[in-house]
Amino acid sequence: MVKSYLKYEHSKSFGLVTSSTSNIVWTAQTRSSIGVGQAVVAANEEVLCWDIKTGDVIERWRDEKCSAQVTAIAQSKTNDDLFAAGYDDGSLRLWRSKDPSPFITFNGHRSAITNLAFDRSGVRLASGSKDTNVIVWDLVAEVGQFKLRGHKDQITGLQFVEPQEDPTEDDAQAMVLDGTGDSSEGFLLTTGKDALIKLWDLGSRHCIETHIAQTNGECWALGLSPDYSGCITAGNAGELKVWALDAASLAASRHQVDVPTNMQFLRDRGTLFRHGKDKATEVVFHPRRDYFAVHGSEKSVEIWRIRTESEIKKSLARKKKRRREKLAQKKGIKADSDAQLDGEDDQDEDVSSADITDAFAQHLIIRTSGKARSVDWADTHGKKRLQLLVSTTNNQLELYNIPLKEKSGKSKQEDVPDYERTLSIEIPGHRADIRSLALSSDDKWLASASNGSLKIWSMLTQKCGKTLECGYALCCAFLPGDKLVVIGTKGGEIELFEVATGTLLDSVTAHEGAIWSLQIHPDGRSIVSGSADKSAKFWKVQVVQEEVLGTTRTTSRLKLGHSRTLKVADDILSLRFSPDAKYLAVALLDSTVKVFFTDSLKLYLNLYGHKLPVLDMDISYDSKLIVTCSADKNIRIWGLDFGDCHKALLAHQDSILQVRFLPNNREGNGHHFFSVSKDRTIKYWDGDKFEQIQRLDGHHGEVWALAISQSSEPPFIVSASHDKSIRVWEETDEQIFLEEEREKEIEELYESTLTKSLEQDLDGEDQDGEVAAATKQTSETLNHGERIVEALELGMADLHVMREWEEAKANNPNTAPPDRNLMFMAHGGISAEEYVMKVLQRPAAAALNDALLVLPFASIPILFTFLNIFAMRSMNIPLTCKILFFMLKTHHRQIVASKTMRVMLDGIRTNLRKALKRQKDEMGYNIAALKIAGMQIQDKGVKEYVDENWDDGNEGQNVKKRAFVHVS
Repeated sequence: MVKSYLKYEHSKSFGLVTSSTSNIVWTAQTRSSIGVGQAVVAANEEVLCWDIKTGDVIERWRDEKCSAQVTAIAQSKTNDDLFAAGYDDGSLRLWRSKDPSPFITFNGHRSAITNLAFDRSGVRLASGSKDTNVIVWDLVAEVGQFKLRGHKDQITGLQFVEPQEDPTEDDAQAMVLDGTGDSSEGFLLTTGKDALIKLWDLGSRHCIETHIAQTNGECWALGLSPDYSGCITAGNAGELKVWALDAASLAASRHQVDVPTNMQFLRDRGTLFRHGKDKATEVVFHPRRDYFAVHGSEKSVEIWRIRTESEIKKSLARKKKRRREKLAQKKGIKADSDAQLDGEDDQDEDVSSADITDAFAQHLIIRTSGKARSVDWADTHGKKRLQLLVSTTNNQLELYNIPLKEKSGKSKQEDVPDYERTLSIEIPGHRADIRSLALSSDDKWLASASNGSLKIWSMLTQKCGKTLECGYALCCAFLPGDKLVVIGTKGGEIELFEVATGTLLDSVTAHEGAIWSLQIHPDGRSIVSGSADKSAKFWKVQVVQEEVLGTTRTTSRLKLGHSRTLKVADDILSLRFSPDAKYLAVALLDSTVKVFFTDSLKLYLNLYGHKLPVLDMDISYDSKLIVTCSADKNIRIWGLDFGDCHKALLAHQDSILQVRFLPNNREGNGHHFFSVSKDRTIKYWDGDKFEQIQRLDGHHGEVWALAISQSSEPPFIVSASHDKSIRVWEETDEQIFLEEEREKEIEELYESTLTKSLEQDLDGEDQDGEVAAATKQTSETLNHGERIVEALELGMADLHVMREWEEAKANNPNTAPPDRNLMFMAHGGISAEEYVMKVLQRPAAAALNDALLVLPFASIPILFTFLNIFAMRSMNIPLTCKILFFMLKTHHRQIVASKTMRVMLDGIRTNLRKALKRQKDEMGYNIAALKIAGMQIQDKGVKEYVDENWDDGNEGQNVKKRAFVHVS
């Protein structure tokens, strides 16, 4: 009988506030007016929505089918509940608030998405990627419109430019062109790591302007002013380049057939230099005020202000005055006596000729508590201050209040406005990597230790109950009773904490080197610590009477008392007691494991075999097996009776950091174990059969620590990784068989290589064009394509069978019905065309075109036969038209060259026109009826229907938009 095992599956993850892989988006509070809004952030493969004030997760969006990290987030400008998320594998998902699953998924890019932008109307989405392409997606039809190629390196900035055309009084055609003006597709501004800035016309789908964005290397960021008057590109060495954008000419060029060749819509206005000299990663303009934020990868965010026209004039006047004074001093004439200098200096200087440094001023520099990863303006409607939301690379979110520029005339340069950090989300996660995990005996509490902090989490709610300051923790453990936690640090201290109060009870300088391992004796009365100072020390937790300073009274305190020491020849990397307390195993830096008797500390066994140091080990619960894992990527299973190596397994692709036995694996022998590695995987092993049972993928960084439940049912494991997340994996009732798991892994490998080879073929075909189709083959689209081919073949065969039966029935009415394919019977005896329509409706709209590309040309006549039937019977006309037009566009040359196909197309055209005319008449009738009903309601009604939530756009008009107008 084939042995089966129970499957472990990912159940929940926590401990991560924000990933450093993606940007963040601030969104206003939707339900109540109190609060400061919400932050939408990436958390590995999830998108989290945090309430900034309370620090709670409001929503969590995760697609079970996708394990790639989120790399870009954008919010629709018209619908505040609509968000787009771009992923590391090149896929895109659109999410709605209060809906846990994505409602549209797009696949078009070959590698990670770097930028996303919605257009003003919210019906198009542009995505830029590391594969150097930009794709424009139609959110209504749910398809990719086209792919723009031109950049030679990854896309670093992406913005829609949709200027409104100014209505001119003398333009007689204004009314005629009104409709066409709004329907224009607009323009797209992109920057790339190749240091180019490009302006694309989305109507004609080509690049109309290209400039070199940065003079010293790559361009890393693009910021567009809200009124489209200009933009800023940022690169290396703190360089910011300012560009003036002629939005009026750009809007007018839509209706001009012959735009002059020397016409330039983008003009270089000059260069500003930031305070920080690292590469800038983001430039974000405030949506309503004349400020923008720029930051690199340092612990600071710079806020710049765009000066008003009067300020620029004052600045120019000051400069002119200084020039006069210098000139006067040179000529030896007193400045006040000589009123008339050169006439050219007397006239007011034009603002547009001002230097770019006169138009921009650095407002202030915010010092953040971690390296800035992304910023977004919190557009609260307070008049006195600005609010900026910052996400840092050390797993936290911060909200800063920034004062506006004072209007007083005597503002001195040295009076730098002061900012304050008002709110932060930092408790639900560690600042540094978690190095150790420990579960309490009842599995209700989890201790996680990192550099500087120890956190106690509730396993029931996944919330952090306590945060305790500690040293650089390398190992931790709960003492029996779960009231105390002990940690070992890199500095050689052992620190003892009380969980309930969060107080440090005792800190002992135990070793001269780092304490790599701590182990509690099975009887719970003592602790052993192993260190890099080549010694293992035994400690007892005891109650000591201590004198209270300045008095004769004593108070009882818990202290760690040193009892004995074991000296070894090399650094100790790991220690482990056997569950029966007879043996103590010690792993040394010389790649050996020594097993000592616990009572006498005499050597019992030497385990040789690993080529690199053993990083961790564990002893099975029946004290018969010891399993060791090493930096040489191997796991070795040894017998504790004779020290013989049962098996050496090449287990992972990188160093194996921890290994743990399961206390009971429902078979009772407890010989199943888990291993975690730097290759980001967790593996489940059978220690008796030396077989890998399951591989658990999900982490996006090295897996540092592992803890296994002792008493819960069903059992679970907890893992912590370099990606800052803590993940819980639970045992399910689903059975797995080793053969099936192997087959599944081989299938996954085959599918990934197949889709990669298809992508390379497609890339080779249309490498030269500036515009290409937004297609990408995935295993899903290949499967859909195969199903469509099968359905067409089955349907065609069934059509022939039914036609023959009908012919026979005409001659002999008593002819028995034919034996049809079982597939039609299974679907309730449906006709062939209904079955084909069912199969064609299955793929999502975004995947249908890619699925149709899989069809060989031999299947096209069959498909067209069915399209003709669909048109005749008016079956799902929108889908029928979509498939027909796509196939005509794709196989145009071959279809035109075939005589039989042309005859078929004539029939389809006739039938389709009839069906479309019928639908058009129906819609026209309905619209006319609705208009009449509306007019009747309006006549009878007391007042007109007005949408109370209507936003006429006047809200932001009280703030004057200046941006680049006065300096261009």
